[in-house]
This record gives sequence, C-alpha cells and structure tokens, in this order.
Amino acid sequence: MKKLHIFIITLTGLLFVIPQTSHSIPAFARKYGFNCNMCHTSFTKLNDFGQRVRDNGYQLPDQEGQEKNVFETAPPIAFRTTTGLSIYHAEKNTTFGMNLFGLDLLAAGVLHKNISFLLVYTPRIDEPAATHWGSFGGFSPSQLATLESANIVFSNIVKDILNFRIGRFEPAYQAFSSKRSFYIFEPYEVYDFTTPHNSYIFSDNQIGGEVTGHLKNGFKYGFGVINGNGANPDNNTYKDYYINLFQTFGKGDGQSAGQRIGAFGYLGWQPTDLFGPITAPTGETNGYDNKPFYRIGGDLSLNYATFNLQALFIQGSDDKALNYTNHLTEAYTYSGGFAELDWAGLANNRLMASVLYNWVQPPCYDDSKTINAYSALLRYYLGDWTAVNVALHAEFTHKRTGKTDPYKENLFTFLVDFDF
Repeated sequence: MKKLHIFIITLTGLLFVIPQTSHSIPAFARKYGFNCNMCHTSFTKLNDFGQRVRDNGYQLPDQEGQEKNVFETAPPIAFRTTTGLSIYHAEKNTTFGMNLFGLDLLAAGVLHKNISFLLVYTPRIDEPAATHWGSFGGFSPSQLATLESANIVFSNIVKDILNFRIGRFEPAYQAFSSKRSFYIFEPYEVYDFTTPHNSYIFSDNQIGGEVTGHLKNGFKYGFGVINGNGANPDNNTYKDYYINLFQTFGKGDGQSAGQRIGAFGYLGWQPTDLFGPITAPTGETNGYDNKPFYRIGGDLSLNYATFNLQALFIQGSDDKALNYTNHLTEAYTYSGGFAELDWAGLANNRLMASVLYNWVQPPCYDDSKTINAYSALLRYYLGDWTAVNVALHAEFTHKRTGKTDPYKENLFTFLVDFDF
C-alpha cells in the first residue's frame, strides 16, 4: 500500500511540473534489463517484437501475469526533449536560430494481468516561446498543455483475438504512427491535411473505444467508435466508425521483418450547424443537419535485410454540403500519401538513414493546397542503451505548396534528441 501511495503521489506531481511526443519508453528497458533494441529498430520506431508487446497491452508475449506491475517497480516514466539549431529558407529569405523543442512525459505499464495503461502529457511551456505574432516571433508559448493520450487496455479478452482500449488513443487506422516517426519536423502531410468546414484531422488522437486482434496466420484487425473531434467535446450526436485490416507474410510482423499489406476505411459525420439547441454540462452539443465524409486507403510495409519501405495512400471525400470552397456544388475529394525508405546500420542499429516523399492532391479548384515535400535524415545514437537514448539528428526538408505558383520552403535542423 505504501508503494501504491508513493506511485500515485509521484505521478500526480510530475503531471503538474513536467513535460514533441515519443512512444519510446526507456523505462521498459530498465524494468526488464533489455537493450532498447529489443523493442525498437532505433527509437522511436518499433520493431516486430516491440509491436507485439504493444499489441499485447505492454506485456511480454506469453508472460502475462508473471511480470511485476507498476505498483511493484519504480514508476515507468519516460521523458523526451530536443535541442539544437535550425535554418529556414523561404522566398529568398533565411532565418537561423538555436532552439529548444518542448518536453514530454510518458508513462505506460501493467496495472494487473491483461490490464495496462498509456499516458502521454505535454505541459504548457512559455519559454522558449514561438510563433510570429508581432514584429518578431516569441509572443506565444512553444508548447500548449495537452493530455495527448490517456487510455486503459484490456488485453486477451479472447487470447490474442480480442483486445479492448478505451480513452484517448492513437487509432488503429494509422498504419504508420505519426507519433513514432523518426522525423521531428516533417509530418506525414496527408495525415494533417484539413478540408473545408470539417474539424476531423487524420493524425489526431481520438476519444472513444477500439477493439483489436491478431491471428497466428498473420492477420490483424482493428475496429473503433470515436467522437472524431480530437480531444474537444463532440459537436453532434453521431459517432464516427473505422476499420483497418492487415495481412503479414513471412516471418515477422511487417515492422522489421516479413511483408505487410493493409487497408482501412473511416466514416464520419460533421454538422453543417455546429450550434445545436442544447449543450451538455460536459461540453457536447447536438449540432444538426449532419453530413457524411469518408477516408479510405491502403498501405504496405516491405523489408529486406535492414531496409524498410513503407507507403500509404489515402482518398478522402466530404459531402458537398461541407464544401464551401466550391460553393456547395460538389463533394470535396482529394488524395495523398507518402513513401518512406529507412535503413539501419552499424552495431545495435546506431546509424539510421531515411528518405521520405509526401504528396497531397486537392481538387483542381483548391490547388493552392497541393503539397510535394522531399525529406531526408540521419540519426546516430549514443549512450547506454539499457538506460538512456541520445541521438544526434540531422533533418532536411524541401517543400512546395501550391501548383500554379508554388511556395517553396527549405528547413534544415541539427539536433540532440534526448529520451530518458
């Protein structure tokens, strides 16, 4: 009981005084005495074993009930921050500066056999500041306080076949996690693409419930019911639904070995009138005259030696009643995707190289939002792999936004990425 009180007090205190987001959990390596490469190709990207641990509710496969829970060990808390320099060039103008990029707190672990949790919290940070508001930048906080993930997982309701997650989480339709990307500044652009009069963003963590499962033949599935409105109170009484299906071939889970293909679909509703006649004490309103939208796509992950190629395609469509850009005359339909090639080298995968291509193709009448982005990075890892992760990180992106007269940007950063 004393250890339980200490754990709760410690975690509660940290939420108010501590922490870009990492789903790399060095505390797990410390707990099990593992090398971090047991679960990661290189942090933050999971390998096959790490994916299986995540799928199993942060429990070692086939070891359920035999390991210590969070009340019997030091709190499984991890932190991440990055610091370094950045050079930005756009329209014949250049900026150069030294930066400190946020601080995160992450905790995850086993509460009881087949019951586990994940918590990711980022506190507000006023200094260093960011964002251009006046004659120069620095008037806005560099990081807003966010409870990015807070969920509990009930694993093995039916062994491997049925698991249930509830709370705020990264939905299973994100075949490639935007939270575990090697890239710190270049997102998966199609994940963050927004359409007219629709608050849904593909990359957002969502509030709701999700069931997942996997079979021995390599088949995986996920099905969820969520608000579809990020962490905000829901703006209508409809819920959004999604499904994703994966099939893995060969030995491995498609992360670092084996080959994987998948497909996903998302169906949601958005009100044309956001202000319904009532608002609940918890903030929800019953916005009305709801119109549908969908996102469908496919993905693949191919592995050869230490090379991994991952690619994803999305097509999205919003009902014409949500399309103010074209005067409500036709559905807003767009497509996009990305392809990323990663290579791991040297002992313990200490050197990581990657190239990434992003593209988004909106309808022709909205081609100012067309995106083509080319990125590359190198990461070299330092430190004691069982206790701390330190990466020297160099990243470059050339981005063109718009079709007729594209806005051209170049961003280069050299950072120290610290994950403890």
